[in-house]
Amino acid sequence: MNYKIYLYVFFTFLSIYTFSAIDFSKFLRVNKNIEARIIVFILSFAFSYLVTNFIYDFINCTKIF
Repeated sequence: MNYKIYLYVFFTFLSIYTFSAIDFSKFLRVNKNIEARIIVFILSFAFSYLVTNFIYDFINCTKIF
């Protein structure tokens, strides 16, 4: 269970880094930079949740550790 927290932190930072490369302000109205950053954080938390649970379940099913 301890490594699940590390996976959450790692994939959260990784997804924030990768989603920040996409310019979400182009999809929003002019001067809505704060809303674009909020979208990046929400998408990163959702993505890190999905990836972490997938990897955690995969490790538990295959009994690697």
